[in-house]
Amino acid sequence: MGVSITEALDIIKKEVQKVSFEIVPIENATTRVCADEIYAKYSLPNYNNSAMDGYAVKLEDSHTEVKVIDTIMAGSSKEPIITNGNCVKIMTGARVPSSANAVVPIENITIIDENTILLPKNIKQNQHIRFIGEDITQGEKILDNGDEINFATITMLASQGITHIRVYAQPKIAVFTSGDELKLHYEKIEEYQIYNSNTPTLLARAKELGADVTFVGISQDNPTSLKKMITNSLYANLIITSGGISVGDADFTKEAFNAFELTTYFDGITIKPGKPTVFGKINNTYILNLPGNPLAAALIFELFGKLIVQQLTGNKNIFHNTIKTKISEDLKNKPGRPTVIPGFFDGNHFKPSEKRLPGMVGVLHNCNSMIVLDKNVDFVAQNSEVEVLPINWKFFTNIQKDIFTYV
Repeated sequence: MGVSITEALDIIKKEVQKVSFEIVPIENATTRVCADEIYAKYSLPNYNNSAMDGYAVKLEDSHTEVKVIDTIMAGSSKEPIITNGNCVKIMTGARVPSSANAVVPIENITIIDENTILLPKNIKQNQHIRFIGEDITQGEKILDNGDEINFATITMLASQGITHIRVYAQPKIAVFTSGDELKLHYEKIEEYQIYNSNTPTLLARAKELGADVTFVGISQDNPTSLKKMITNSLYANLIITSGGISVGDADFTKEAFNAFELTTYFDGITIKPGKPTVFGKINNTYILNLPGNPLAAALIFELFGKLIVQQLTGNKNIFHNTIKTKISEDLKNKPGRPTVIPGFFDGNHFKPSEKRLPGMVGVLHNCNSMIVLDKNVDFVAQNSEVEVLPINWKFFTNIQKDIFTYV
């Protein structure tokens, strides 16, 4: 009997360790994971500056005529002294003189002559002034160990004059499959053979998740061929295989891995599809043996393999996140084991895929998420609340929607 889903996830969390680190230019750090704590070298803004093109003024000069005594451009070190009855023309981003306590936008003043303007009523204290440190304070932690880096992170790092950053190395993953009936997609097949779709799927998905992935090949269904594949793959942080882990006459994968003194963390998961899944370790290399059925292999990888990769990348966010929504239609299910149901979340409802047999190939192309039903669930009524786990999460649609929030 296999472990439960929760036990499997707990084992992965406990056993998988992140890889080593390296230093890269910030421009090359997108999607990588920070391996350091980074603190702000400068406050942002690092001086009080104007948020508008306008005039730096004294608050007490509201609704009076004042003389324009100077102009301050962005990047200027000028700091003229403003007294009552005077003001300074100022550009966006320019340093606000300490003697001013408000900035009035150009469009809010009335020009009297070349050097005189009329200020409006109701000028507010400190209006349109961006104060030192209101965005980021010097010494503030701006990036934590385990934070994933994106375009906005690059913006922040560049604003601090940071050119290089320490990140966790991309985990090396080796992928191979086994099966005498399998052929690569660029080979000719006979009527008794099938194309290997699992390996390209796992290669592409692991690469999307930030790993350095290598295709090792297709093993023949015998221990000698499998052992050769394993030996050739032990350089990697993680080996992913599919097929050959059931109880058939030609299922030799377990036997081959056990010959390398595999430490088995779990052998089988109480789940459908994908029960015959094995996770273990040989020396410093983790091993994930997935089922041979394409849909089962892909769903198990999404539920468990993705978390292994997430931890290997050093990311601190290692748990599945979910969105509560309603199911679009009635769903019947055979209880007994937790069941993974792929489907499509459109922002309002989750629609279960009509096709979801373990051996199917084309299902996930039309899915972007999944739900996991408890072992006791035999029926989910339309509009019942469900927990959606994302798969493909570039969240776009072919239907233009109203994107405004109305209160």
